[in-house]
Amino acid sequence: MNYLSKEQIEELRQFDTPTVSNAIEKFKLRSKIEGFTSPKIKAIYPDRKPVVGYACTAKISARYPGTKENEETLYQYYQSILDCPSVPISVIQDIDEEPVGSFWGEVQTTVHKALGCMAVVTNGGVRDLDEAYELGFTYHASCVLVSHGYIHMEMTGTPVEVGGLLVNPGDLIHADKHGAIVIPGEIADQLADACRQMQRAEGPVLDGCKNVKDGELEIAQLKVWRKEMAALRNA
Repeated sequence: MNYLSKEQIEELRQFDTPTVSNAIEKFKLRSKIEGFTSPKIKAIYPDRKPVVGYACTAKISARYPGTKENEETLYQYYQSILDCPSVPISVIQDIDEEPVGSFWGEVQTTVHKALGCMAVVTNGGVRDLDEAYELGFTYHASCVLVSHGYIHMEMTGTPVEVGGLLVNPGDLIHADKHGAIVIPGEIADQLADACRQMQRAEGPVLDGCKNVKDGELEIAQLKVWRKEMAALRNA
Protein backbone atom coordinates (compact mmCIF):
# COMPACT_ATOMS: atom_id res chain seq x y z
CA MET A 1 0.00 0.00 0.00
CA ASN A 2 1.30 3.44 -0.95
CA TYR A 3 0.70 5.99 1.78
CA LEU A 4 0.49 9.71 1.13
CA SER A 5 3.23 11.84 2.61
CA LYS A 6 2.45 14.29 5.40
CA GLU A 7 2.78 17.06 2.80
CA GLN A 8 0.17 15.42 0.58
CA ILE A 9 -2.08 14.93 3.60
CA GLU A 10 -1.77 18.61 4.44
CA GLU A 11 -2.61 19.53 0.84
CA LEU A 12 -5.88 17.58 1.06
CA ARG A 13 -6.74 19.40 4.29
CA GLN A 14 -7.12 22.60 2.25
CA PHE A 15 -10.34 21.26 0.70
CA ASP A 16 -13.66 20.71 2.44
CA THR A 17 -15.17 17.23 2.47
CA PRO A 18 -17.97 18.03 -0.05
CA THR A 19 -15.30 19.10 -2.57
CA VAL A 20 -13.44 15.85 -1.90
CA SER A 21 -16.69 13.96 -2.46
CA ASN A 22 -17.23 15.72 -5.80
CA ALA A 23 -13.66 14.95 -6.83
CA ILE A 24 -13.98 11.24 -5.99
CA GLU A 25 -17.07 11.03 -8.23
CA LYS A 26 -14.90 12.03 -11.20
CA PHE A 27 -13.15 8.64 -11.07
CA LYS A 28 -16.40 6.61 -11.18
CA LEU A 29 -15.17 4.02 -8.68
CA ARG A 30 -18.38 3.71 -6.65
CA SER A 31 -21.95 4.89 -6.36
CA LYS A 32 -22.53 8.55 -5.54
CA ILE A 33 -24.46 7.51 -2.42
CA GLU A 34 -21.69 5.36 -0.92
CA GLY A 35 -18.49 5.95 0.98
CA PHE A 36 -19.47 8.59 3.55
CA THR A 37 -21.09 8.85 6.98
CA SER A 38 -24.77 9.42 7.60
CA PRO A 39 -26.11 12.50 9.43
CA LYS A 40 -25.89 10.51 12.67
CA ILE A 41 -22.20 11.41 12.86
CA LYS A 42 -21.69 15.08 13.73
CA ALA A 43 -18.72 17.38 14.05
CA ILE A 44 -18.61 18.35 17.70
CA TYR A 45 -16.31 21.26 16.86
CA PRO A 46 -17.54 22.53 13.48
CA ASP A 47 -14.97 25.33 13.43
CA ARG A 48 -12.08 22.88 13.06
CA LYS A 49 -10.12 22.53 9.82
CA PRO A 50 -10.68 19.30 7.90
CA VAL A 51 -8.80 16.27 9.17
CA VAL A 52 -7.17 13.68 6.94
CA GLY A 53 -5.54 10.45 8.03
CA TYR A 54 -5.27 6.69 7.85
CA ALA A 55 -7.76 4.72 9.91
CA CYS A 56 -6.68 2.93 13.07
CA THR A 57 -9.79 0.96 13.93
CA ALA A 58 -11.34 -0.59 17.04
CA LYS A 59 -14.65 -1.65 18.58
CA ILE A 60 -15.70 -0.59 22.08
CA SER A 61 -18.43 -1.36 24.60
CA ALA A 62 -19.38 0.27 27.90
CA ARG A 63 -22.42 -1.64 29.10
CA TYR A 64 -20.54 -4.36 31.01
CA PRO A 65 -17.10 -4.52 32.65
CA GLY A 66 -14.14 -5.52 30.52
CA THR A 67 -11.43 -8.10 31.15
CA LYS A 68 -7.64 -8.21 31.28
CA GLU A 69 -7.73 -9.35 27.67
CA ASN A 70 -9.67 -6.19 26.77
CA GLU A 71 -6.97 -4.08 28.40
CA GLU A 72 -4.32 -5.80 26.29
CA THR A 73 -6.43 -5.07 23.20
CA LEU A 74 -6.31 -1.39 24.12
CA TYR A 75 -2.50 -1.41 24.08
CA GLN A 76 -2.50 -3.21 20.74
CA TYR A 77 -4.70 -0.41 19.42
CA TYR A 78 -2.30 2.21 20.77
CA GLN A 79 0.56 0.41 19.03
CA SER A 80 -1.33 0.51 15.72
CA ILE A 81 -1.40 4.30 15.98
CA LEU A 82 2.35 4.43 16.55
CA ASP A 83 2.92 2.04 13.65
CA CYS A 84 0.91 4.11 11.15
CA PRO A 85 3.32 5.07 8.32
CA SER A 86 1.57 8.40 7.75
CA VAL A 87 -0.94 10.51 9.70
CA PRO A 88 -3.26 8.34 11.85
CA ILE A 89 -6.92 8.96 12.57
CA SER A 90 -8.94 6.92 15.07
CA VAL A 91 -12.12 5.26 13.76
CA ILE A 92 -14.00 3.50 16.55
CA GLN A 93 -17.29 1.61 16.45
CA ASP A 94 -19.39 1.55 19.62
CA ILE A 95 -21.09 -1.84 19.52
CA ASP A 96 -23.61 -1.10 22.28
CA GLU A 97 -27.20 -0.81 21.11
CA GLU A 98 -27.10 2.80 22.29
CA PRO A 99 -23.97 4.62 23.49
CA VAL A 100 -23.91 4.59 27.29
CA GLY A 101 -20.26 5.28 28.12
CA SER A 102 -17.64 7.44 26.44
CA PHE A 103 -14.21 6.14 25.44
CA TRP A 104 -13.23 9.74 24.74
CA GLY A 105 -12.37 12.42 27.26
CA GLU A 106 -9.40 14.41 28.52
CA VAL A 107 -7.30 11.32 29.26
CA GLN A 108 -7.78 9.61 25.90
CA THR A 109 -7.35 12.78 23.86
CA THR A 110 -4.13 13.56 25.73
CA VAL A 111 -2.86 10.01 25.17
CA HIS A 112 -3.78 10.10 21.50
CA LYS A 113 -2.11 13.46 20.99
CA ALA A 114 1.08 12.04 22.49
CA LEU A 115 0.79 9.09 20.08
CA GLY A 116 0.44 11.46 17.10
CA CYS A 117 -3.33 11.14 16.54
CA MET A 118 -5.46 14.29 16.64
CA ALA A 119 -8.94 13.16 15.52
CA VAL A 120 -11.58 10.49 15.92
CA VAL A 121 -14.63 9.41 13.93
CA THR A 122 -16.98 7.32 16.08
CA ASN A 123 -20.61 6.32 16.34
CA GLY A 124 -20.15 6.44 20.11
CA GLY A 125 -20.17 9.41 22.44
CA VAL A 126 -17.56 11.89 23.62
CA ARG A 127 -17.07 14.05 26.71
CA ASP A 128 -14.68 16.57 28.31
CA LEU A 129 -15.44 18.89 25.42
CA ASP A 130 -13.57 21.94 26.72
CA GLU A 131 -10.42 19.97 27.50
CA ALA A 132 -10.38 18.19 24.16
CA TYR A 133 -10.95 21.46 22.33
CA GLU A 134 -8.03 23.12 24.10
CA LEU A 135 -5.80 20.21 23.10
CA GLY A 136 -6.70 20.80 19.44
CA PHE A 137 -8.34 17.39 19.17
CA THR A 138 -11.17 16.89 16.67
CA TYR A 139 -14.30 14.92 17.59
CA HIS A 140 -16.73 13.42 15.07
CA ALA A 141 -19.31 11.49 17.07
CA SER A 142 -22.97 10.58 17.40
CA CYS A 143 -23.52 12.22 20.78
CA VAL A 144 -22.09 13.78 23.94
CA LEU A 145 -22.08 11.65 27.11
CA VAL A 146 -21.55 12.24 30.83
CA SER A 147 -20.03 8.94 31.98
CA HIS A 148 -17.42 6.49 30.74
CA GLY A 149 -19.53 3.61 32.04
CA TYR A 150 -17.69 0.29 31.84
CA ILE A 151 -15.82 1.35 28.73
CA HIS A 152 -13.41 -1.17 27.27
CA MET A 153 -12.03 -2.18 23.89
CA GLU A 154 -13.40 -5.38 22.41
CA MET A 155 -11.38 -5.57 19.18
CA THR A 156 -8.78 -3.63 17.23
CA GLY A 157 -7.45 -3.72 13.68
CA THR A 158 -10.80 -4.92 12.35
CA PRO A 159 -13.31 -3.50 9.85
CA VAL A 160 -15.78 -1.16 11.58
CA GLU A 161 -19.05 0.51 10.68
CA VAL A 162 -19.55 4.10 11.77
CA GLY A 163 -22.67 5.98 10.75
CA GLY A 164 -23.32 3.58 7.88
CA LEU A 165 -19.74 3.91 6.62
CA LEU A 166 -17.64 0.74 6.43
CA VAL A 167 -14.02 1.50 7.29
CA ASN A 168 -11.12 -0.93 7.02
CA PRO A 169 -7.83 -0.52 8.86
CA GLY A 170 -5.59 1.72 6.78
CA ASP A 171 -8.39 3.42 4.83
CA LEU A 172 -7.74 7.07 4.06
CA ILE A 173 -10.32 9.30 5.75
CA HIS A 174 -11.24 12.93 5.08
CA ALA A 175 -13.59 14.60 7.57
CA ASP A 176 -14.90 18.06 8.40
CA LYS A 177 -18.07 19.70 9.70
CA HIS A 178 -20.10 17.97 6.96
CA GLY A 179 -19.09 14.41 7.85
CA ALA A 180 -16.44 11.85 6.93
CA ILE A 181 -15.61 10.08 3.68
CA VAL A 182 -13.30 7.23 2.65
CA ILE A 183 -10.88 8.14 -0.13
CA PRO A 184 -10.15 5.19 -2.46
CA GLY A 185 -6.44 4.44 -2.17
CA GLU A 186 -5.91 4.04 -5.91
CA ILE A 187 -6.74 7.70 -6.62
CA ALA A 188 -5.47 9.31 -3.39
CA ASP A 189 -2.41 10.89 -5.01
CA GLN A 190 -4.56 12.37 -7.80
CA LEU A 191 -7.27 13.77 -5.56
CA ALA A 192 -5.84 17.20 -4.79
CA ASP A 193 -5.68 18.04 -8.51
CA ALA A 194 -9.21 16.68 -8.96
CA CYS A 195 -10.42 18.90 -6.10
CA ARG A 196 -8.96 21.94 -7.80
CA GLN A 197 -10.69 20.90 -11.03
CA MET A 198 -14.03 20.65 -9.21
CA GLN A 199 -13.55 24.13 -7.76
CA ARG A 200 -12.73 25.62 -11.17
CA ALA A 201 -15.69 23.83 -12.75
CA GLU A 202 -18.13 25.73 -10.53
CA GLY A 203 -16.81 29.06 -11.83
CA PRO A 204 -19.27 29.55 -14.72
CA VAL A 205 -22.32 29.17 -12.44
CA LEU A 206 -20.95 30.96 -9.39
CA ASP A 207 -19.34 33.85 -11.23
CA GLY A 208 -22.23 34.18 -13.65
CA CYS A 209 -24.85 34.37 -10.90
CA LYS A 210 -22.79 36.84 -8.87
CA ASN A 211 -22.59 39.18 -11.85
CA VAL A 212 -26.33 39.57 -12.33
CA LYS A 213 -28.69 41.57 -10.17
CA ASP A 214 -30.93 39.66 -7.78
CA GLY A 215 -34.09 38.52 -9.53
CA GLU A 216 -32.69 39.12 -13.04
CA LEU A 217 -31.12 35.75 -13.78
CA GLU A 218 -32.27 34.31 -17.12
CA ILE A 219 -32.94 30.57 -17.06
CA ALA A 220 -31.58 30.17 -20.59
CA GLN A 221 -28.26 31.64 -19.47
CA LEU A 222 -28.24 29.45 -16.36
CA LYS A 223 -28.61 26.39 -18.59
CA VAL A 224 -25.53 27.47 -20.53
CA TRP A 225 -23.48 27.96 -17.37
CA ARG A 226 -24.52 24.60 -15.96
CA LYS A 227 -23.52 22.85 -19.19
CA GLU A 228 -20.13 24.58 -18.96
CA MET A 229 -19.79 23.38 -15.35
CA ALA A 230 -20.62 19.79 -16.29
CA ALA A 231 -18.12 19.84 -19.14
CA LEU A 232 -15.36 21.17 -16.86
CA ARG A 233 -16.12 18.55 -14.21
CA ASN A 234 -15.84 15.75 -16.74
CA ALA A 235 -12.81 17.08 -18.60
